[in-house]
Amino acid sequence: MTASSTNEPLYDIAQAPDAAVYNRVPQVTWDFWVIKLLAVTVGETAADFINQSLGLGLSMTSLLMSGLLVAALVWQFAQKRYVPMVYWLSVVLISVVGTLISDNLVDNLGYALSTTTTVFGIALAAVFIAWYAVEKTLSIHSIFTFRREAFYWLAILFTFALGTSAGDQLSEGLHLGYLLSAFIYAGVIAAIAGVFFAGKMNGILAFWLCYILTRPAGASIGDYLSQPVPDGGLGLGTVITSLIFLTAIAATVVYMTISHDGDEVMAGKAR
Repeated sequence: MTASSTNEPLYDIAQAPDAAVYNRVPQVTWDFWVIKLLAVTVGETAADFINQSLGLGLSMTSLLMSGLLVAALVWQFAQKRYVPMVYWLSVVLISVVGTLISDNLVDNLGYALSTTTTVFGIALAAVFIAWYAVEKTLSIHSIFTFRREAFYWLAILFTFALGTSAGDQLSEGLHLGYLLSAFIYAGVIAAIAGVFFAGKMNGILAFWLCYILTRPAGASIGDYLSQPVPDGGLGLGTVITSLIFLTAIAATVVYMTISHDGDEVMAGKAR
């Protein structure tokens, strides 16, 4: 799914007739999907590292990371255009917080994974319904107002929480294992992409389905790499796994910043 795949206008000229308008989120390019998968994977392993290895516990870890996420989102909302470092910092932190929300409900409050998966699915659907009812589009190519960006980040949060629960449900709840679960989600994503490129699926629907599914795919990859061998993983541990993916994210952000890959086309009077 590329930036032009949704056939949506870049902006609403009636709302901003006299100003240059920039999209505040990135175009959907090949490196968008690469860094998205890296971010969701590190979200899983970093949450486990802070919670378990540092011994902070779920509650304290959740408070700490939620505070960092709020600060990052304040920084992100202050931008008037897409800035790779700020945007992807917010994505990594919201990935961690989404994981912690799911883990708190399951581990601290005792809810079943099937229940949290269903609840997060309903919550995400409600966000999409409200977003469309207010803005008449779910396109990511016209995120240039505070309200649209608020809907966008709320949807992102629920995709990560849903993906964590769904990924754990498949790999742990149904005992399919981390690697097989990753392959299953990757197969579904490939099928959606195939249908889209064959011209049989709307671009907006294809994007959001793939966006949702990359979360459990990444979570399964993260668990496979970090979990002990007796539990079905490779035993790299959360520290090494997190460092590998954080380094890859940093390198990709540097590339995006230098190349301007992902910048949305300028729109408005100055165009």
